[in-house]
Amino acid sequence: MKGFSANIETLTEENDDFRRVLYTGHHLQLVLMALQPGDDIGEEIHDDRDQFFRFETGSGEVHIDGAKIPVKADDGVIVPAGANHNVINTGTEPLRLYTIYGPPEHLDGTVNKTKSEADASHAHFDGRTTE
Repeated sequence: MKGFSANIETLTEENDDFRRVLYTGHHLQLVLMALQPGDDIGEEIHDDRDQFFRFETGSGEVHIDGAKIPVKADDGVIVPAGANHNVINTGTEPLRLYTIYGPPEHLDGTVNKTKSEADASHAHFDGRTTE
């Protein structure tokens, strides 16, 4: 089968990895994330890509260019290219989400168990897709 098909809600709710790339296409990428209480993704700016976040469990905040947006399960947020942003778990349980980058950001197949592991890796999308 070409493409990706799965119960994204279940995959997201069962994910304990800080970052897990599920699928990489030429123009977008699907990534699961789990932020532990008090963790964040770290401030970042993607000059050339938009990013969508969908939250499945937990609670937190998304900061976009200084604005603080509270988020919880079932919320979605889009961060436009060029915006300074961060996602922070402000709750007491893991903040589990999936994110879609357009175009891709990470190497296909990337799995970072923890934020510190992800911070140590500086590999970005190299043009290789899942298929």
